[in-house]
Amino acid sequence: MTPVPRSLSASLLVTLIAVFNPVFGQAPPSAQHTERPTPPTRDPHTPGYVVTKELPDGSNPPANADGNFIIGPTHDVPPETSTPPQGNDNDIPRGAVIEFTMNSSESKIYPGIARDHGTFGTADPADPAKLIVTTSHPAPYTRKVTVYVPKQYMPGSVAPFIVGADGPDPLLFSALDTLIAQHKLPAMIAISIGNGGGDAQGSERGLEYDTMSGVYAEFVENEVLPLVETKAHVKLTKDPDGRATTGGSSGGSCALIMAWYHPELYHRVLTYSGTFINQQWPYNPRTSHGAWEFHEHLIPESPAKPIRIWMEVGDRDLFNPNVMRDNMHDWVLANERMATVLAAKGYHYQFVFARNAGHVDRAVRQQTLPEALQYIWQDYSSSAIKN
Repeated sequence: MTPVPRSLSASLLVTLIAVFNPVFGQAPPSAQHTERPTPPTRDPHTPGYVVTKELPDGSNPPANADGNFIIGPTHDVPPETSTPPQGNDNDIPRGAVIEFTMNSSESKIYPGIARDHGTFGTADPADPAKLIVTTSHPAPYTRKVTVYVPKQYMPGSVAPFIVGADGPDPLLFSALDTLIAQHKLPAMIAISIGNGGGDAQGSERGLEYDTMSGVYAEFVENEVLPLVETKAHVKLTKDPDGRATTGGSSGGSCALIMAWYHPELYHRVLTYSGTFINQQWPYNPRTSHGAWEFHEHLIPESPAKPIRIWMEVGDRDLFNPNVMRDNMHDWVLANERMATVLAAKGYHYQFVFARNAGHVDRAVRQQTLPEALQYIWQDYSSSAIKN
């Protein structure tokens, strides 16, 4: 595996999108934002979208059902994702949370890059699917890694786990507390990894999450998980059936990228507003349309992989919010197309279209996270763990 170079050519051709992610991601300084159109409210029954089952308002799909579902417009908070008042934990055992810091100087894979403050790029006049960025350069970073260890974890035992992007993620930890106590999920470790900073092409976060390769999964495997085991005093399973990935926006596409390029490591994926669009860094002609390639070529033209996936998109999710006009920057369309190709290839998947919802909508995530976690883990047996 070749480490990311410490210097980047000034003539790199990349794609840009500056996305403000209210839950997982980071945004460039507001003073530098360019005007972008307000995302329209999309109708889930639009011609060309997948056929969906509309559920009663406030309800979720069954946790054991494959297929396409519409929820909302009301998004109620279930007990599993509502934090109990101090001193009133309803007898739910609370897991321990351990946090540590990783520095770019310690990484052989991601030594660090950044894009200059307030800069983005210009469209390549020869190809609207590319953007020229000349302001990305080496830069250090620090990231926090937050590890949730359930109260039920037996020291010395090998545990299943879920890896999440853009950490920390207290909502995930709260849901696990309740669902594990109710025996609806195995006693799993949650590893919530902060990104390396910035957003989209030319940034460290964009390099980590939007690159169509196995590099980020290899970074997690070789540089993060050994530290987790040492600092949190846990043992993590090597069985891909006992490993899940999750994230929102580019963290969501990253979650699938990890499992797609390394199915021997991960079999379970949970995404909110997945950035399955043309936002790759750096540009790679083998996957010239970035994560748009998942539904354009990769999934339709590849044998089905042993991946179970849960996906969500909001009716007001992002739509072409940048200078590119390549018809590959519609989050709703991208997720709809994902549902179409996953169904055609026979994947176990559940797709939720949320009414009255924006990008990585917190109310939707609160409503659906417990069911989504149960869906991706439904066929898991702790007896199947391999050391």
